[in-house]
Parts: sequence; structure tokens; C-alpha cells
Amino acid sequence: MPELTVGGKRASGVDHLFVGLFARERAVPENLAQRARDLVAAALRRSSRCGEEGARRSMELSGSSRLTLFGLGERTAFDVRAARRYVERCVDEAAAADDRAIAVALPEHEMARGEGGGLRAVRDAAAASYRFDRFRSRKPGARLRRVLLVPPAGEGPAFRRGTEVGNAIAAGASWARDLANTPPNEATPAWIAARAREFARRHGARIQVLGPPELRRRRMGGILAVGGGSRNSPRMLRLELGRGPRTIALVGKGVTFDTGGISIKPAAQMDEMKWDKCGACAVLGVLEAVSRLRLPIRLRAYIPLAENMPDGAAYRPGDIVRAANGKTIEILNTDAEGRMILADALAWAAAERPDALLEYSTLTGACVVALGPTGAGLFTPDDELASDLLRAAADGGERLWRLPLWPEFLEEMRAAHADLKNSGSRWGGASTAAAFLSQFVGDLGRWAHLDIAGPAYVGEGKERRGATGFGVALTVEFLRREAEAAPRR
Repeated sequence: MPELTVGGKRASGVDHLFVGLFARERAVPENLAQRARDLVAAALRRSSRCGEEGARRSMELSGSSRLTLFGLGERTAFDVRAARRYVERCVDEAAAADDRAIAVALPEHEMARGEGGGLRAVRDAAAASYRFDRFRSRKPGARLRRVLLVPPAGEGPAFRRGTEVGNAIAAGASWARDLANTPPNEATPAWIAARAREFARRHGARIQVLGPPELRRRRMGGILAVGGGSRNSPRMLRLELGRGPRTIALVGKGVTFDTGGISIKPAAQMDEMKWDKCGACAVLGVLEAVSRLRLPIRLRAYIPLAENMPDGAAYRPGDIVRAANGKTIEILNTDAEGRMILADALAWAAAERPDALLEYSTLTGACVVALGPTGAGLFTPDDELASDLLRAAADGGERLWRLPLWPEFLEEMRAAHADLKNSGSRWGGASTAAAFLSQFVGDLGRWAHLDIAGPAYVGEGKERRGATGFGVALTVEFLRREAEAAPRR
């Protein structure tokens, strides 16, 4: 990740200065040095279309640097996602031009003002410049090393304060993406457990790592069943970080690779199933971000890790498995494995009575069918928690959409020969999966399931292929508010 700094209008020592202009506006931005202001003014005199969405105009700024103008479209349509696209365009252009250092002038707009503006700019610049090339034998040569963010005129001090939070979120999201992108021949349950141990040592977190003997002792039959067909045995992690008057539990699905087991998946895009651990990686990314911010809040993270393989010891359709809370589950489809490992983790988390419980999982293709790849499904019986999470997602630049938990969905998951079955019909699959999970949180009312299957990664044939770190930004926003509100609750 390049060095992300905040600077003034001089923006010296950069290869490229980027300036965003709004459609039908002729005013020259005030956060530019005089030479750049003169060039922008001349460009606006020559053409009234410089600010139209998608417009681009490039020119020499000095003997060794260039100025590029990007059209931002209508001011009224410039939102969190538009601000991110602007920063992405700047970083992509810089990469194509082999620039080492660039300056990005943020437009005079509420999206770029104050602490929130600094937070968003740093977070977006880090996300846009992320690359995963650890396994390349020949590393890329020249690469973007420095991004100087130039806030709107007069916004410098508040903007800089926001960059502290932005840098923490960026670090957490980048680590989550690194973990998720690591291939399954390396990123086994034991490997992720080792990375979690390293984190705990660095930040003073407390950690428990349960292997098969302890999982059997605790009767965690869901994770044992899913991991039983792999020579890479399962693990269950519990981490505790920080102190404060409120305790928030985070649960993340960590299927390090998902073949589907006996109910094996089609070969097409099966390589993408290394990203079935994105929920677990997001939780670890949140812990990294919060450790840097030192929020006055106690976090407990529960991370079930298993590899779902079709071995002779694999669990079968027709098996009946008992989860940690004693509920029995009839297996209809071994590819409905995420809910099995989450059952044990949720039961453990809920038994320790947190003030709120958030769970993240790439759980269902049905949620992707419903919402596409741009947002996650939110399921919770708590209206206040839903409102808090939706607001945090909007501020964090991530999308959640609340979906129902009607009683009929739970009825669909009743089994013929056990308490529950692990797979329902094709209809309402995201909601029936959430209803299944609801049976493992006991009487805890303030809980939420986030089905992040759509936005957790970008798949085959797309730009920026790989894990996105989805969930880190929205959760940090949520936790910051929880920490602030704690004394008043």
C-alpha cells in the first residue's frame, strides 16, 4: 500500500496532479497552486464539458509532472460511491502512467469535508491501490509509492483528524484481503489460526485455539462434520480484545476451501471458493483496525475454520449432527456447510452474553441472486440494531439491505428426523439460511447476520479480481458509535 499523506495546495514533488470538476460549473477549485489554477481556468474556457461524467483532459503541469482533469458529473449525484470512483480513476491512471507519487485534489463537496472526508479519502485511496502479488515470481517494477490527498480549502485540520480512522480501516481491510486472497494450499485452518496468534501477540489480545480433541469435548458437531473430510483439520478461534462497558461479539465464517463435499460443486469457478473464508477474514480485519484505534469497547471474536472436502471420512447427506447447543441437524446437502460451522460458533458466542452479536458469512448464492454483487443482506429481529448497521454501512461506503426473517422461513427448516435440516427449498434461500442461524443465538435479541456472499470478492473476468475486505469499514463505523454511546446506555 502506498504512503497516504495529506498536503496543501502546493502538492510539490509529485508526478501527477488530479483534479475533479463538476458538470456545468466554471469555478476554479481553490485548493490548487496558481499554475494549476491557471491551467484549469484555461481548460474551462476552452470547453464547457470538462465536468461531465467520464470526461478526461490531460496536460503538462511542469517539466516533470502532468495535470489531469476528471469529470465528476452532477454535483447533486456525487455520493460516497462517486467519491470512491473518482479516487479509483486517479489511482488507475497513475498505475497506467507508471507514476511513483501523485496528488489527488478533493472537490469542494460535503463528501470531502471534515473528518468524514479525510476518513473516506484515505480509505478509498488505500482500497484502490491495493494489490496482491505475493506469489508472483517477478514483482512489478515501478509502482505507486505515495498518494498526497489535498482537501478542500480550509478543511485541512479536520480532514487530517479523519485520516487516523481512515488509515486504521485501510490497514484492517488490507489485512482481511491478504488473508482471503491467500490460496487454499497455504491458507488452511491451522495457517489462519497461526496468523491470528501473531495478531494476538502484537496487540495484546487473548486467544484460544480449539483443535479436534477440544471441539469433540465441547460437542461442536457442526464444525467437526464439515472438517471431517479434510486432512487439514478444523479449528475454532476465540479472541478477546480491548476493554469497555460494552461487549460486542463478532462471528465470521471461515471455510478455507469449499468443494461442496459429497454434494460437490460444478468445476466452473470452483477456484473462487478460496474466498469462502471472507467472513472470518473480515472479522480479523476489524480486530486489526480497532486495535489501532484503541476504542473503549470489548470485542470477542469467534472464528470457525474448516475445509469442506469429499473424503471417505466426509459427512454425508442423510447424516444427523448435533451442534454445541444440543440441537440436531439433518444433513440434506453437504454444500450447505457454512451454517453448520456457524451453528457452533454462534452458540458459543451467545452463551457468553454479549451486548450485541454480529455475524459475517459468504453464506448463500440466493442472496447474490437477490441483491447482486454490490450489497450484503442484513437479517436481524432488532429494529434498532438494523438502523444502526444501515447507517454505519452508508457512512462506511458499503451497502446493506435488510431482508425478512418471517416465521415461515424457520418452518421451512424443520426436519423430518431432527430438530432442523441444513438446506431448504430454492425459494427464499437467504432468509431460510438466516432462520436456521437464528436457532443458535438462544434468547439474545440484539444479533444480526450479514450475508456478504455478493460483495465479499470480485470474481472471474472482472477488474480488481479478489477479496474486497467488505464489512471492515461498516463494522468499524458501528463500533465507533457503540463506544461513544456506551456511557449513556
